[in-house]
Amino acid sequence: MDRQTASRDELLASIATLEAAVAALQARVRELEGRAGPGSPQGMPGHKPQQRVEEPRRPRKRRAQGYGRRRSVPTEQVVHALAQCPDCGCALVGGTRQRRREVLELAPTPVAVVEQVYLARQCPQCRRRCVPPAELDAVVVGRQRLGVGLISLIATLRAVGRWPYRQIQWYLATVHGLRLSQGALVGAMRTVARQGAAQARRIREQVRASPVVHADETGWRENGRNGYVWTFSPPTARYFVHGSRAGSVVDAALGAAFAGVLVSDFYAAYDHVRTAKQRCWVHLLRDVQTLCQQHPDDAALVAWATRLHALFERGRAGAAGPTPGSRPAQRQQQALRAELQATLVELATVPTAEPPPVYQTLARRLRRYEGELFTFVTEPGVSADNNAAERSLRPRVTQRKISGGTRSAAGSETLMVLSTLFGTWLAQHRDPLQACRELLTHPRV
Repeated sequence: MDRQTASRDELLASIATLEAAVAALQARVRELEGRAGPGSPQGMPGHKPQQRVEEPRRPRKRRAQGYGRRRSVPTEQVVHALAQCPDCGCALVGGTRQRRREVLELAPTPVAVVEQVYLARQCPQCRRRCVPPAELDAVVVGRQRLGVGLISLIATLRAVGRWPYRQIQWYLATVHGLRLSQGALVGAMRTVARQGAAQARRIREQVRASPVVHADETGWRENGRNGYVWTFSPPTARYFVHGSRAGSVVDAALGAAFAGVLVSDFYAAYDHVRTAKQRCWVHLLRDVQTLCQQHPDDAALVAWATRLHALFERGRAGAAGPTPGSRPAQRQQQALRAELQATLVELATVPTAEPPPVYQTLARRLRRYEGELFTFVTEPGVSADNNAAERSLRPRVTQRKISGGTRSAAGSETLMVLSTLFGTWLAQHRDPLQACRELLTHPRV
């Protein structure tokens, strides 16, 4: 009985303590609400405030010029008219146009099966048997049965639309009544890659001759083995190559005579390239931001990061001068670059203190690449980030996450050629479907 009484007393004491804590917390909440003021949103943090009172809509301001949607040229016209008067039943003829309405529609188009028939004719004089040559270069590639229009559509849906093969099969069967095996679709892709191999090599030469090239890489598995896909992206071309992550891939892609500016991240495979470089500031500032989030109470880190960001803003403002390209502007930008690099060296100098600052690793990176961070200040057409290569590589990253990679060396080579061709056409603002059709009909163009 004594044990039960003692246990009850302990529970009552615990309840009293909890009630006192609840009362203290409620008083603290009322105090904070009073500091916030009457206009501050109430309720749980992160919740949206109460909806504002719906106000009566004001009439739309009348425009000086209309911006209605332009009507397309009609391919068919359907006339609607009454044949007789609904009141007296008298026949109606003629009429004036009261209104019109535009309707856009797509009808399922069955596949066209064209049989190419070659007739043999005999000359009545020399009795020679004459058969026309099999000249179908603008109709079909080689001896296969898929026409250039169909192959171009399959390749465009696969490379630009990023459709899976099953999705392409469904579309062709549903809309066009054409059933093709997955092997036929793969064969169509290899046909485009084979016909475009020469053009892909010319794109590589264009990349090598470009004054500015953005480069990046991402992982890509081939038949279960790890590898990498590299992209080299000047403004009007895209060149893709599959290989290892070694620096030799960069040498093979750019060539020994490359003399442009190479824009990249801080991966060491680009260090040995003997040319002017620009390292990506987005990667650097993102790492600085991550470090600040990990150490929010480090005042020295915050001050160092603030100075570094201000230094970048000065460089970006100096690169976008009022009269870029003129000699005074060039001298001013060169002087600014020298000043920025000198300040960068100061930021890269780590104080000899124990323990060392948390930004020690990033400071060493600044020291190592101090001459490759402000190239964009003096070189026209060079950006401070590597977004061009990142955007070029994004479709392959998405495809890798879905499929995991390719299953053979031939599949990897086909993918690289197609990525080069379609990426370049899109960078040049060309219609990829029409460009692919021109490639198949004129492979040397």
